[in-house]
Amino acid sequence: MHKIFYIMGKSSSGKDSIFKELRKKCPQLKTIILYTTRPIRSGEKDGEDYYFVNEAVLASMKQRNKIIELRSYHTQCGIWKYFTADDGQIDLGESSYLVIGTLESFRDMCDYFGEENLVPIYIEVRDDLRLERALKRERLQKSPKYAEMCRRFLADEKDFSDEKLKEIGVENRFQNIEFEKCLSEIEAFIIKRL
Repeated sequence: MHKIFYIMGKSSSGKDSIFKELRKKCPQLKTIILYTTRPIRSGEKDGEDYYFVNEAVLASMKQRNKIIELRSYHTQCGIWKYFTADDGQIDLGESSYLVIGTLESFRDMCDYFGEENLVPIYIEVRDDLRLERALKRERLQKSPKYAEMCRRFLADEKDFSDEKLKEIGVENRFQNIEFEKCLSEIEAFIIKRL
């Protein structure tokens, strides 16, 4: 049986950049494109970063029992939903996968596919660096949403507490202070487990 390597971390920890680079360095790993009802951000591509869908599409998938995991976030801009669908993207008998998500989605994926089939990879960054990175990224948006950036930053403290990380068995933590070093450590970690 193959594995799902599951990257997670607080907002602005660099997990998206690490995920994108690992896709290039580990082409043998397939990816799972998640779905979201939130608006597309500057620089994102539909069908590559996420499938950007509306509530009607989500309702239809729910009705057909195609939702593996679903999260809702009450943001400053409304309720945004993120979800993984049983849409034929995942076959652990054929391939290993590289996925990015949250602790909550990781738990649901463990329930769906079995804990033994998921390998958590947690990316850490000091809070001051994360806040600087978040502010820099938000400034690049056409319509910066600073209140939402702050909400995410504060919510992460609770969502990624040490207790919650221990509860789901997160032992593999990688410090993203120097991007290339962090990336090579994670790549070596994954290759050992393939």
